[in-house]
Amino acid sequence: FILSLRAGGVGLNLTKANHVFHFDRWWNPAVENQATDRAFRIGQKKNVQVYKYICQGTLEERIDELIEKKQELADYIVGGDESWLTEMDNEQIAGLITLSRKVALE
Repeated sequence: FILSLRAGGVGLNLTKANHVFHFDRWWNPAVENQATDRAFRIGQKKNVQVYKYICQGTLEERIDELIEKKQELADYIVGGDESWLTEMDNEQIAGLITLSRKVALE
């Protein structure tokens, strides 16, 4: 399968693929992660290998450094997993989506 990052990030399940090659790096690490995750789906029976092509001393290398810094920041703030989403109780979830009475009356 050969896909662009944009096509690879739109609801496809590619469990027959077990190698992911990133040729054209994206500024947003979440876009790359989503495209990579197309191969990491339920039903995947093989180990998935991910390759990122980067030429040393080029803009690609600087973009890769930026992507890595962004990913580290996201992991630091949110955490490496999504357990923070599932560990909230109903009161905490309601607090996130409820408007502040004070702000609403202003």
